[in-house]
Amino acid sequence: MIVGYTTGVYDMFHIGHLNILKRAKEQCDYLIVGVSTDELVQHDKNKTPIIPFADRCAIVESIKYVDQVVAQENKNKYEAWEKYHFNKMFVGSDWKGTPQWGGYEKQFSPLGVEIVYLDHTDGISSTILRNRLNEER
Repeated sequence: MIVGYTTGVYDMFHIGHLNILKRAKEQCDYLIVGVSTDELVQHDKNKTPIIPFADRCAIVESIKYVDQVVAQENKNKYEAWEKYHFNKMFVGSDWKGTPQWGGYEKQFSPLGVEIVYLDHTDGISSTILRNRLNEER
């Protein structure tokens, strides 16, 4: 059985989020999705999600491509692998070639974990939505 793992904030859930989850599920038998906690988002991005953590989890849990939702309390992917033993880790293609994800490729290759870069949906993101809301005020 191929276990997949991906993470995200999933604030203001949009078609880009759905596309990533659908494409990930097409490449694994069981998809685990880590949803970033409010505290992690505040620490990492210095902003508070518009949709609270519990609600974001409920939204992601309801997606038919998702088999399990877990809290992402930190960005330690190795710690997540120790918990969930995934075979594939999915991330948007906008991360390909970055030092961070190049490091993950080196770290996970000896473990047999494949890093899969999924096409980013152009023209949509939670940041774009947030900016549109701010413009309308």
